[in-house]
Parts: sequence; structure tokens; C-alpha cells
Amino acid sequence: MVPRVALPTAAAPVAPAVSHADFAIGDIVRHRMLDFRGVIFDIDPVFANSQEWYDAIPEDLRPRKDQPFYHLLAENAEASYIAYVSQQNLLADDSDEPVEHPAISGLFTGFSDGRYELRREHRH
Repeated sequence: MVPRVALPTAAAPVAPAVSHADFAIGDIVRHRMLDFRGVIFDIDPVFANSQEWYDAIPEDLRPRKDQPFYHLLAENAEASYIAYVSQQNLLADDSDEPVEHPAISGLFTGFSDGRYELRREHRH
């Protein structure tokens, strides 16, 4: 009879932690370090932009990729634009002021209680 030898087994792969989105579509947020605010119109559970975009961020300011990233209809004192921002760089905006972005009416129906309501045709 041949003795049985226990063979080493490979460690089971560890799944990455699932990030939880702190904000929702229609929420108004502001950037933690930069002077702009906006309304969220889409959420990526993890980074989903180009590597070129990511590499353009100064290395000491680059956010982790394994967190939610938010698409914002953003505004500052000079302009309206679309921003892509990591969760770690956003704070809830408690000003109760609407965002004055020209694309708001195409995505949202109205503003109440400090947030926007997504148009029915954009819900899924």
C-alpha cells in the first residue's frame, strides 16, 4: 500500500472588496479639495476612465481605482462642465442651492429637498 501524501493546495483567490456608493444619482456634491460642485448623473462602481486620464492626475493626488467614481454635471464660478470624481474626493453639498448646469433639464425633472429627480426615461 502506498502512503498518501498531502499535497500543498493553492490559496483561494481573494476577491476584491466591494465598494459601497455613498452618493446616489440626483445628489448634489462638492469636491473636497477643488472649488466646484455638481449633481451626480451616473456612477461607476470602480474606476472606468482611460489610463491616460488617470496618469494626468499628479501622483500624490491620484485616488485609488477600487472605489466608486461619479459622473457630475459640474459648475464653478466660471463654467459648467462634466467631471469624473472619486468617492474619496466628494462631500455632500448642504447648501440646498440648485446646480445651474445647462444639461440638468435633459436628465432631471425637478429639484426638491436638496436633490434632483431623474427623468423616468433615464431610469433602468
